[in-house]
Amino acid sequence: MTTVDPHLSAPAREQDRATARDVLFAYIGLTKPRIIELLLLTTVPVMFLAERGVPDLWLVIATVVGGTLSAGSANALNCVYDRDIDERMRRTRRRALPRHIVSTRGALIFGLVLGVVSTLVLGFFVNWLSAGLALTANVFYVVGYTMILKRRTTQNIVWGGAAGCFPALIGWTAVTGSLAWAPVILFLVVFFWTPPHFWALAIRYRDDYAAAEVPMLPVVAPPRTVARQIVLYTWATVATSLALWPIASTGWLYAVAAAVLGAAFLAEAHALLRRARAVENVVELRAMRLFHGSNMYLSLLFLAVALDPLLTR
Repeated sequence: MTTVDPHLSAPAREQDRATARDVLFAYIGLTKPRIIELLLLTTVPVMFLAERGVPDLWLVIATVVGGTLSAGSANALNCVYDRDIDERMRRTRRRALPRHIVSTRGALIFGLVLGVVSTLVLGFFVNWLSAGLALTANVFYVVGYTMILKRRTTQNIVWGGAAGCFPALIGWTAVTGSLAWAPVILFLVVFFWTPPHFWALAIRYRDDYAAAEVPMLPVVAPPRTVARQIVLYTWATVATSLALWPIASTGWLYAVAAAVLGAAFLAEAHALLRRARAVENVVELRAMRLFHGSNMYLSLLFLAVALDPLLTR
């Protein structure tokens, strides 16, 4: 009968008990699948817009596979570099590396291999412009955001979040082989959307980021200041989304969707600001309402991007 050494640390005991299935799911977890879903949501609809209809199925599959591998690579490498932070945060301490289910070396190799394979898949089966954009996003997220910005500035997510905007460019170039103003506008929509989205989450987990000494804006600034910044970026998001209508010659469906969704997003942001002025307790801000609402906003907006050329052409 196998016994577990009682003197082993908790992570070591957990690693000792890990099954092959546990390790498999731990590696999948390193790629942060929920974040990948959001990135793909801003890739495929832009392909419909670029095609002005339904794009080639095999091209969509190749772009999705390559984009998934690229995002998974960036997320896995982020987990490797941030493993010390993840151990100190309640929200992230159950990830694979803090639990020691996979080794740091194994996670590093996994992330690098995914990056190489994603570049080859996009290069050979889509085009090398899309592959280059995906690689640029990967490097910017790992080096620019994770290694340089995240631990040094309150503006970390503002500039670091630009890495998550590249899927709009990749989706367009996958179809057209070139860039244009329409994907740049959608790039900026995601760019301005990211701070309200992430700062709402950071308000909820403010103590976690403080414990990990990560200077997210909600850690170093009072709630009113954060809420004002959220409102400003929300206005920028909505204004930019409306600019797509004349620039990309989209139809009535996108215009209506952008206006209605934008109004709802702004209403929630201003409601957060009112609560920030009225209460002192961070919990009472109910910032996760804005976080979930921002997810819904972006999902439905990009759904409108995909449906507009099908229903209004």
